Amino acid sequence: MAPRPAPRLARAFATVGVWTMLSRVLGFVRDVAFAAVLGAGPVFDAFIVAFSLPNLFRRLFAEGAFNMAFVPMFSKKVEKGDGALPFARDAAMGLATILIVLTVIATAAMPLLVLAMASGFAGDERFDLAVLYGRIAFPYILFISLAALLSGVLNATGRFVAAAAAPALLNVLFVAAVALALHSGLDVGLVLAWTVPIAGAAQLALVWWAAARAGYRLVPGRPRITPELKRLAVIAAPAALAGGVVQVNLLVGRQVASRTEGAITWLSLADRLYQLPLGVVGIAVGVVLLPELSRRLSDGDAAAGRRSLSRAAEFALALTVPAAVALLVVPLPLVSALFQRGAFGPDDTAATAVAVAIYGLGLPAFVLQKVWQPVFFAREDTRTPFRIAVAAMVVNAALAFGLMPAIGFAAAAVATTVAGWATFLLLARAARRHGEDVRLLPDAKARIWRIVLASLAMGVVVWGANLALLPVFGTSRTLGIVALVAVGILSYGLLGQLFGAFRLRDLVNSARR
Repeated sequence: MAPRPAPRLARAFATVGVWTMLSRVLGFVRDVAFAAVLGAGPVFDAFIVAFSLPNLFRRLFAEGAFNMAFVPMFSKKVEKGDGALPFARDAAMGLATILIVLTVIATAAMPLLVLAMASGFAGDERFDLAVLYGRIAFPYILFISLAALLSGVLNATGRFVAAAAAPALLNVLFVAAVALALHSGLDVGLVLAWTVPIAGAAQLALVWWAAARAGYRLVPGRPRITPELKRLAVIAAPAALAGGVVQVNLLVGRQVASRTEGAITWLSLADRLYQLPLGVVGIAVGVVLLPELSRRLSDGDAAAGRRSLSRAAEFALALTVPAAVALLVVPLPLVSALFQRGAFGPDDTAATAVAVAIYGLGLPAFVLQKVWQPVFFAREDTRTPFRIAVAAMVVNAALAFGLMPAIGFAAAAVATTVAGWATFLLLARAARRHGEDVRLLPDAKARIWRIVLASLAMGVVVWGANLALLPVFGTSRTLGIVALVAVGILSYGLLGQLFGAFRLRDLVNSARR
C-alpha cells in the first residue's frame, strides 16, 4: 500500500484530462441523442431536474465537503505510512450511513425537493414526471459518493486512470439506454431514470476494484466514530456549508429557468458545452493539485508547492482561455452543429447559443477557482472558502432574480458568470495571507498575459473563418464546425508560439517526463 512516487504534474494532468475528455465527448453524444429524441420538452426538462437532485447532494457530500477534507488527511497518512487503510474504511462506512438515511428521507420528500429545484413545474406534467424520475434516480447518490471517496484514495496514491475513466461509464450506459428504449418501444424517460442508479453501481464497482488492486480494499463493516472521523467532520463542516451555498446557486438558476418551458434544457446543454474545457482542464488540475500540495506541505517544501501552483495555473489558462474566446465568438455554429436535429429546432439552438456565450465569459474564472481552492483545502482551511461562497451566493441570487424580468432565462447564466468571477477574485485575495508561497512565479504571470493575447488573436482568426465557411455550414453543419475547430487549434498553436505564450516542444517534453 505504499504510495507511488509523486507523478509529474504535466503527465498527471494529461492522464486525468484525456479520460475526462473521453467522458465529456461521450456526454456530448449522450446529450445529442437526448435532444434529438426528446427535444426541449417536458420529459427532458423533468429528467434533468430529477438527475440534478442526487448530483446536487453528491457535490455536497462527496466531491465537495467530504473529499476536500478527506483527501488532505488521507494523503498525509499515506505519506507517513500511518493507518491510511483503516481511516479510509471508517470514512467510507460513516459516509455510507449518512447517505442511506438521506436517500430514505429524500425519496419520501421528493415532491418538496422537486418544487425546491423547479417551482415553475407546479401544476403541469413536468412535476409528476420529475417526482417519478427523482425517486428512481436518487439512490445514485449512495453509489457515486462512495465512488468519489474511492477516487480520492486512488488520486492520493498517484493512481489516476480508473477514477478518471469511471464517469465515462455513465455516458456509455445512457447512450445504450436511449438505443434500447427506441428499439424496444419502451418509455424513454423511465429507461433513462432507471439507468442512473445502474450507472452509479457500475462506477462504484470499477473504482472499488482499482482501489482493491492498489491495496485499499474497503469492505462493509460497522460504522465507528473515531477521533480522526470527528476531526474529519470538523474540517468538512464548513466545506459542507460552502458546498450547500454552491448548490443554492444551482437552485436559483433552476428556479429562474423553470419559469420558461424548455429553458432548463437550453441551460443544461449550454452548461455541457462550457463544462467540456472546464471538466477536462479544471477537474484535472483540481484532482492532481490537491494531493500534490498536501504532500508538499507535509514535506515542508513550500517552494515546490509554489512551482506546482504556478504550473497548474499556466496549464489551466493555456487551454481554457482560447476555449472561452471560441465560445464567445462562434456559439451559434457550435450549438447548431452539435444539437440541432430531430426535435431540437432553430429556436432552441438560438436560445442555447446565448447561454453558451454568457458562460464562456466566466470560463476562465471557473477554472481558476479549481486552481486556488486547493491552496486552502491542502491547509485544512475550509472556513475561508465557505465565507467566499456565501458572498458569491448573494451576488448570484441578486443578479438572477433581479435580471429575470428584463432578460428571462439568460439571467441565470449571467448570475453564474458574475458570481464565478467574484469567487475567484475573493479566493485569490484571501490566499495572499499565506505569503509568497501561494503567489504565481514571475515567469508564469508573464506567460499568462501572452496566453490571453494569443487567444484574442485566435478569436479574430476564428471569427473571419466562420464568415468564410458560411457556405460550408449551409450544406453540412458538421463539416463546417470541424473545419472551424481545426482553424482555431492551428491558429492558436502558431500564435501561442509567436507571442511566446508556450513552446510546443516544451509541452511535449514535459508530458513525456
